[in-house]
Parts: sequence; C-alpha cells; structure tokens
Amino acid sequence: MLGFVQGGRMQRAFFKQSSRLTIGEIVELTGAEPVDRNAPLDRVINDAAPLDLAGPSDITFMDNVRYLDSLASTRAAACLIAEPFVSNSPPGLILLRCEQPYRAFVAVQRVLYPDAMRPASLFGADGVSPGAVVHSSARLEPGAVIDPGAVIGPEARIGCGTVIGPAAVIGPGVHIGRNCSIGAGCSITHALIGDRVIIHPGCRIGQDGFGYLRGKAGAEKIPQLGRVIIQDDVEIGANTTIDRGSMRDTYIGEGTKIDNLVQIGHNCSIGRHCIIVAQSGLSGSVTLEDYVVLGARVGIVEHMTVGRGAQIAARSSVITNVPPNARFGGLFKAKPITIAAREVVAFERLARRPGTHSAESES
Repeated sequence: MLGFVQGGRMQRAFFKQSSRLTIGEIVELTGAEPVDRNAPLDRVINDAAPLDLAGPSDITFMDNVRYLDSLASTRAAACLIAEPFVSNSPPGLILLRCEQPYRAFVAVQRVLYPDAMRPASLFGADGVSPGAVVHSSARLEPGAVIDPGAVIGPEARIGCGTVIGPAAVIGPGVHIGRNCSIGAGCSITHALIGDRVIIHPGCRIGQDGFGYLRGKAGAEKIPQLGRVIIQDDVEIGANTTIDRGSMRDTYIGEGTKIDNLVQIGHNCSIGRHCIIVAQSGLSGSVTLEDYVVLGARVGIVEHMTVGRGAQIAARSSVITNVPPNARFGGLFKAKPITIAAREVVAFERLARRPGTHSAESES
C-alpha cells in the first residue's frame, strides 16, 4: 500500500504546490504580527499543516484550548496563534499573533495550493479532448476544456477557462460563463450559469420540476417552462439536484454554497451568500433571502420564505415563514431555537418524573 504519511507529515500527492512563502510574505498576506520583533522574516515556509503533522519547514495554527498538547509537541517552524495561547508555546517556534488564526492559515493554503480551489480537467486536457462530442452550433471560447465523453449540445456556450468533466452533458442553449468547473457525469439543461461557478460530479440541474395536477384520471403533468439561473461564484456539491422553474425561473444568488445531496424544487429563489448543508430539501417556490444558513437535513414546505440572515438548525421542518435574523429549530415544526431547547428540557424532565412509564424503567 502506498504511504500517505512520511517522516510524521502528510504527503500531498494529488495537489501541486505553486510556490513557497517567507515568514515576511505570510505576515503581509495575513496581517499577523510576529511576537518576537527579531523573528527571521526571510525564513522560507514550504507548506501548511496541522499542529501534529507539521514539519520543521511548515506553518501551522493554534486557536483552541483542546490542542494545547499538540502545540507543546509540534515540530512546525511557525504558528499563526491567538493571543491566549502565546504563553503555552514551545521555545523555538516562530509565533505570528492574529485574531483569527484559522482564517489566516486558510489564506496561506490558498496561495500555496491554488489548484485545490476548483477542480481541473480529470484528463489533464487542453481544448476539446478526443471522445468529446461538441455540436457544430455550440460556441466555445478559447481556453475552454472539454474532457473525454462530454457532450455539448446545440447552441450551448462555454466560457474561457471553464472545464467540462468526463461524461458531463450540457444541453441545448445552456450558457456557462468563464472559469467554471462542471464535474464528471453532470447533466445541465435549461440553465444560464455565471462565472467562477463550481458544480461537483453527479449534479442534475434544469430537469423537470415535480409538478402535477391530481384528478380522477390520476396525476396530470404540468409543463415546466422556466429555467435555472445560477449567478457568479456559486458552488454546488456532488449529486445535488436543482429543478427548473415552471412558470418562473429557479434562481441561485451569487456566492451561495450548496452542499452534497441537496434538493431544490422548481421556482425556488435562493438569495446571495446562502449556505445550504447536505440532504436539505426545498419544496417548490421556497424563498431564501440573502445570507440564510440551513443546517443538514432541513426540510422546507412549498411557498415559505426564510428571512435575510436567518439560521435553521439541522433536521428542522420549516412549515411557517421565518423572520429575518431568526434562529429556528425543531424536528417536527421549526420554531425559535430557545423555545425548541426549552421543549427538549421539559420532555426530559417529564421522562424522569417518578412513576413515568418508559423503556428505561422496564429494563
């Protein structure tokens, strides 16, 4: 079996490092302050790693009391560190004090490994690969990359720097902007997509919304005539589905991040910079205003609105409108999180009352 850890540190075989940074460049990049005024700003940092895996040419970070033991034993050259932990640091470790060490650490990683920011061609290709099928009326800007097995339909448009993964299908008239990444096996129809959008493998975007009229003869299909509009800088996780609209468009606002295995129904309107975590499901015509956060497995019934900045706890069922900046939770009916927490405590107290019949008392 191949070794993934050598000499006590992780080997990043799948990502090529673009550059190295000096301590001084890291200070400039992150705004961190060297604790020692005589810190060697010209010292070269080769990599970024967690406390326990960092080697003598790496930078690490420290922002949590749970990792004091790892801080004491780290072999890192330098550490981005929060003020409360400076006094716990071992001798010889170059300390770079900052308010948000992890955010600074991520900034360093982004510079060291820019290729990890979005998926590249899985075939290592440039241009249209052998085995890809591109319709004669499709328009590809110079610099677009089409991997083997991909199908680009009539009148589709693909922007410069965009990568279409193996076996992806881009339907007729679909527009995809510049510097996007469309993962392997995706199918995208009836959609207009902005720049710098990442769509991970297996996504289904633009298929029919789930719309039927029930009657004596059964369920009669409603035509789904809308589109999916995805603005700039959106990221959509693997195997997520986004239905096209019926009478109006399904809309995903700029900067929104959607996890794996999310279902977004027809006519939904998702605002800017929302976070939707895995296995959440939005029924038709749901509106999320800007900066909404949905925890894992949240379900929202049709035509509900979640106000700007609201947060919904994991596994909540939303059956009413949620006001702006509210924090809701609840398995059967989402409600203000403080009420949901009090209900849980009340149920637990009730279960512990003398004479209360429970499975525990039977055992």
